[in-house]
Amino acid sequence: MSKNSPPTPRTAILNVVGLTPRHIGPDTPFLREFSKRDGNQLVHIKPTLPGVTSSMQATFLTGKPPGEHGIVANMWYDRAYSEHRCWKQSNHLVQGRKIWEHIRDEHNPDFTCAKVFWWNNMYSTADYQITPRPIYCANGKKVFDIQTWPMDLRKKIKRKIGKFPFPAFWGPAAGIASSDWIAKSAKWFEDRFSPDLNLVYLPHLDYNLQRLGPEASEISEDLQAIDAVVCDLVTHLESRGVSVLILSEYGITQVDRPIHLNRLFREKGWLSWRKELKREVLDPGNCQVFAIPDHQVAHIYLNNPAISEEVVELLRGVEGITDVYTRDELAGIGLDHERSGDLVAVSDERSWFTYYYWKSDRKAPDFARCVDIHRKPGYDPVELFLDPKIWFPKLKIAGKLLRKMLGFRMLMDVIPLDADLVKGSHGCIPKDPDDHPVLMGPLSRAESDSTVEATEVYSLLLQHCLRKGNNDNERQSP
Repeated sequence: MSKNSPPTPRTAILNVVGLTPRHIGPDTPFLREFSKRDGNQLVHIKPTLPGVTSSMQATFLTGKPPGEHGIVANMWYDRAYSEHRCWKQSNHLVQGRKIWEHIRDEHNPDFTCAKVFWWNNMYSTADYQITPRPIYCANGKKVFDIQTWPMDLRKKIKRKIGKFPFPAFWGPAAGIASSDWIAKSAKWFEDRFSPDLNLVYLPHLDYNLQRLGPEASEISEDLQAIDAVVCDLVTHLESRGVSVLILSEYGITQVDRPIHLNRLFREKGWLSWRKELKREVLDPGNCQVFAIPDHQVAHIYLNNPAISEEVVELLRGVEGITDVYTRDELAGIGLDHERSGDLVAVSDERSWFTYYYWKSDRKAPDFARCVDIHRKPGYDPVELFLDPKIWFPKLKIAGKLLRKMLGFRMLMDVIPLDADLVKGSHGCIPKDPDDHPVLMGPLSRAESDSTVEATEVYSLLLQHCLRKGNNDNERQSP
């Protein structure tokens, strides 16, 4: 810190994905105690459209709606390349000054930030970065790994706390192990670098809330598991003088109605696909219209503007769709951006949009039965399941892994094609505030149980990071 820079209190923001007010109770004793501490507030957050990971995180960190920061969903269509872009990691995609950049520019040029698994993590101006990034070999082999900045931290952190349990981060094996590892890595960054701002992503609740739905009894165990991880992390951070805020991105609602927009467009003769090795691959550049769905919001792109009114009429007649916004209406919902669809459809709370476009499962592309988040032209929560039609799935997976170890090519095609399996989703704005995300902690200028817009969270986080320092919050030596 330069001699002329005032001391900046240190803050950690823990993003407990999927946490809502209804979860804070007997199954989360630490979170309940944290929310009721003297001086702490619990604030309801009204999400933006879409209420999805990348969009909400970018809004929290810039104070801008998706139409201004550009992250209109976790995925969108690149018109210049005529290709979809799914789960891209470059921070250059986020248009707008981030909270740590604001503090450096206006208050403290030596302010440091660690981004621990928050999305759009790569090539940002954060001092320390860690994010999942598999290695794709020329022979088709995929090696689970991470990327860090500085680069040499990758080996050091794996040597200290072990390899990142990538299968537990997403897919049929997704569970508490990934959040536990991320929490340990956050402690490692704290102990080694003592950043002024530590952004930590804890995704555990996201998995079974989508697999089983928020009404499932098993969610109780998930709440207890993440509560224990948060308790351990907060205790460690606070012991080092760090002030902690707990945040979430969205709430997940019970669903029982998948909507297959691209199949509807296919029935109308508007969709185009290529036949590759007896399978069908969506060909968006030749489609008259197609959808790139993301949970309960779908961006719909028109290559043939002449059918626009007919498409809108079709969508407004689909059961489960509550709103259809035209390009002229996107500014009113904060989604007017070049990456946005020409139309945006929003489902009700019990429905969600699939990317499925084939009529026969025999014609589905080979990646449809795999965990392949980048190749699919839309979000696929069915990746959280093993195909129930497979007898002895663990044995089949073991056989495939053996082939991989022996150097043979193999396809981990164990994902079902049954959208009815999914019981939870998010993206629309739930009517009940108890299904909204939350912000908890010692917030200035916030009243407990009040509701703020997602774009207002930025100012609350900024105020907290800039609160008047004291001896307890001074930077400690690693």
